[in-house]
Amino acid sequence: MMESKVSEGGLNVTLTIRLLMHGKEVGSIIGKKGETVKKMREESGARINISEGNCPERIVTITGPTDAIFKAFAMIAYKFEEDIINSMSNSTATSKPPVTLRLVVPASQCGSLIGKGGSKIKEIRESTGAQVQVAGDMLPNSTERAVTISGTPDAIIQCVKQICVVMLEAYTIQGQYAIPHPDQLTKLHQLAMQQTPFTPLGQTTPAFPGLDASPPASTHELTIPNDLIGCIIGRQGTKINEIRQMSGAQIKIANATEGSSERQITITGTPANISLAQYLINARLTSEVTGMGAL
Repeated sequence: MMESKVSEGGLNVTLTIRLLMHGKEVGSIIGKKGETVKKMREESGARINISEGNCPERIVTITGPTDAIFKAFAMIAYKFEEDIINSMSNSTATSKPPVTLRLVVPASQCGSLIGKGGSKIKEIRESTGAQVQVAGDMLPNSTERAVTISGTPDAIIQCVKQICVVMLEAYTIQGQYAIPHPDQLTKLHQLAMQQTPFTPLGQTTPAFPGLDASPPASTHELTIPNDLIGCIIGRQGTKINEIRQMSGAQIKIANATEGSSERQITITGTPANISLAQYLINARLTSEVTGMGAL
């Protein structure tokens, strides 16, 4: 059972990847009575969450150790291919269209993904055989861009692996220079990197709470200037809810106090959740500050 953890070039950290899907695609992933998504969760060991709501575009969030994420991705890519084959059997088309997935990537990481003069994205295209396009514009009301990948399921899986590597590298570098207490974040980051390989146990078997091997919850406090708190909360709390959902941490924002120009934010969760929540909050701040600088 001592399975080597050095998979994918030694990557085994918990990652979150998000996909943008149309209603029809989401329906295909969920399957009849949720059978398909249930099977994907069980077989990949990744957490797969599908955003609520009846808007035409839904966000599918996949969280887990890198190998679980790749398994989940493979299952989604093959499911889409199956849908294409099924739809072709009823049509006259002769050439099979490629499978297409759309990732949602923070704009701050798109630069690393494209590389100097487009070198990185070109390398990914050439080594995987998948088509990769990074949208020039941000998604509506967000600081993220869509990255469209199309090709055969195998090409897509290789491509996602490479994108994960780039995002992890960008994450580590940016994590080191985040605004609040860099030394603390580095510590949290190291903790996040050392997550026990057993976390999926607790996630996939909620019936046995004793098996949850995730580290105990801790609390971290940040202070944010009043004038920047809005960009973290977002319209009607959309941003802060997104950060809560993505990081899995609880985030409380204190009410403004008289005469103080700062607001207290309390983040509670495992060191990894806290690290991710801090990272997301910093990413929001950085994009806000750099965005303002450009005006």
